[in-house]
Amino acid sequence: ASLWMAYQPIVSAADRSVVGYETLMRSDAAGLPHPGAVLDAAERLARLPELGRLIRQRAVGPMAADDTRGLLFINIHPRDLRDEDLASPDAPLTQMAHRTVLEVTERASLENLSNVRQRVEKLRRLGFRIAVDDLGAGYAGLTSFASLQPDFVKFDMSLIRGVDRDPVRQKLMRSMNDLCVEMGIQTVAEGIETAAERDAVIDVGCHLLQGYRLAKPGRPFPDAAW
Repeated sequence: ASLWMAYQPIVSAADRSVVGYETLMRSDAAGLPHPGAVLDAAERLARLPELGRLIRQRAVGPMAADDTRGLLFINIHPRDLRDEDLASPDAPLTQMAHRTVLEVTERASLENLSNVRQRVEKLRRLGFRIAVDDLGAGYAGLTSFASLQPDFVKFDMSLIRGVDRDPVRQKLMRSMNDLCVEMGIQTVAEGIETAAERDAVIDVGCHLLQGYRLAKPGRPFPDAAW
């Protein structure tokens, strides 16, 4: 009962429209102050698959009830790719797969997961799209990038923070963004906190924007402000 889902708008750099929302797990339990604590507890109790199913189930409701809200971006742990429920035609999330982007975080390695491409292709056949989350936060992202051949790439906030004052990071982001464009991948700059960061990531070519500068995560559905 203490677990609930917040939603954060993702905004188009081209026309400032909201293209969808990332759903983010929140907990009101005193001993679980942030999502990482919930995930750690679930891992210790060997209940990660159960937690993943609960999150997916709770994330769907508000979005399914309003088809004008665009895409649902939802984080999945690489281990969720092994869960048959994720690819089940009867699962609530599968019912709106055509509007769903599965974000695989790069902070957890895919190396120990067999048949990644086959699992991802099965999800794509159901209508899901795939995003690599947190690109730039560590080495694993390059592995994820190659294995998943994603539809979206989300640049980690460590790249975004102060990017307007850092020419080296601007060049790095521009190069990565150009590569994504060449491969037909849409890019998302997440963690934008200032107008200067927003303008800088638009300048390097990012397609989609997310962060506190535009809207904080909240109950369905926060408005975005440019």
